[in-house]
Amino acid sequence: MSQGPPTTDTSGSKLITNGVVVTVDDDFTVHDPGWVHVAGDRIAAIGTGSAPEQIRRAVDREIDASNSVVMPGMVNAHTHLFQSFFRGLADDKPLLEWLKNCIWPGAVHMDAETAHLAALVGLIENLRTGATAVIDHQYVHVTDEIDDAVCTAADKLGIRLRLARGWADQNYEPALSETAEEILERTTLLRERWLTHPRIQVELAPLIPWGCSDKTMQLTVSQAREWGVGTHIHCAETKSEIEMSLADRGLRHVEWLASLDALGPDVQLAHGIWLDDHELDLVAKHGALVVHCPVSNMYLASGVARVLDMLKRGIPVALASDGPGSNNRQDMFEVLKTTVLLQKVHHLDAMALQPEDVVRMACRGGARAFGALDQIGTPDELGCLAVGRPADLVIVDLDTVWASPVHRPISSLVFCAGTADVTHVMVDGELLIDDRSMTMIDEAAVLAEAQQAARQLFKRAGIESRLTR
Repeated sequence: MSQGPPTTDTSGSKLITNGVVVTVDDDFTVHDPGWVHVAGDRIAAIGTGSAPEQIRRAVDREIDASNSVVMPGMVNAHTHLFQSFFRGLADDKPLLEWLKNCIWPGAVHMDAETAHLAALVGLIENLRTGATAVIDHQYVHVTDEIDDAVCTAADKLGIRLRLARGWADQNYEPALSETAEEILERTTLLRERWLTHPRIQVELAPLIPWGCSDKTMQLTVSQAREWGVGTHIHCAETKSEIEMSLADRGLRHVEWLASLDALGPDVQLAHGIWLDDHELDLVAKHGALVVHCPVSNMYLASGVARVLDMLKRGIPVALASDGPGSNNRQDMFEVLKTTVLLQKVHHLDAMALQPEDVVRMACRGGARAFGALDQIGTPDELGCLAVGRPADLVIVDLDTVWASPVHRPISSLVFCAGTADVTHVMVDGELLIDDRSMTMIDEAAVLAEAQQAARQLFKRAGIESRLTR
């Protein structure tokens, strides 16, 4: 694996000045202009106007954020990093057909090196789109080394990763299925290997209701609660899956989870499109969280999630791209904009959601998903710029032909900005992107190696692609 040295000195105290500082605190405070002082891995001070002279003199580096927004790092709360190699294989298939004909045939031929490169590509993409933390629902376990390969990629880049270690024990591709004993043993060992890492955590992630037996579901939820970590699961993504569940179990997805005592503030429900009123009430009652993936839901023609009804019930909502195989980007700015527009047109209501709402979902909702009941810290430790919080932040340039003039910075951020506008990304006070350049790895070398690895993967799988001609 090619890995170049850091291109800049990313350590030391820093002062970010002259930007529009969007804190995403409880009051959605905006300092315009504002400044942020970073010391070590924490935010040391924050304010409006110019920073005090004593701070300016003491810092190792000052970053001028004129005409830019300074915001908390976003959380991409549900993706599948291995699918970085599966973009564009099929643009015309619903979920189940897409899984069986596009994803499974390639996934069974993954190895650790291929998974590592796919994860590097996917995590670099996340950093470039302003995501400083990612939940990877990783369900490809052809070899035991694949999970570690993904975690190692996150460690190299400095990004936060919650590896939602996926599993299925019935009705699924045999090469991607496991017994209850295998699931618990492998996840226990994986968790032990990464337990002391400051930015990487492991949680249990039953893949999909029809792929999970009642017994194993109860076992893994119980184990996750014993460990004090979350449970992450696809839920109510398509209408056909609800029909399957009613036919097989006589229960809708959330009803099934409730019957197994598998709902709670430790549970993250990815998608949640086809939830009825009773299910929404159950989710709210038990304090579970929904991860909304609007672009993927549109790409696969799965449906429109009832986001407004969730928010009215007080259900926490996080945002995500879903895997690159069904999006086909991991672009959090696209997710922000699409979340607003989809609810507006679905309800024929221009006031349905506002830019502040979706920024809050991507930051605070994402922090809630990333830190659900974890022993590392409180759910709200991330997702907000405030004194004492981790210095996870992003600087977004709005001095562009597609964003200028800036009348309302939050509006410009959500409706005008894109990945090309991210100039700086910081995690734990370390600059992972500095003036649009990756600091921890040679991005061009990774892309070259990834292209070759993808070519070999699809040759092994016998999948028709431009790469294999």
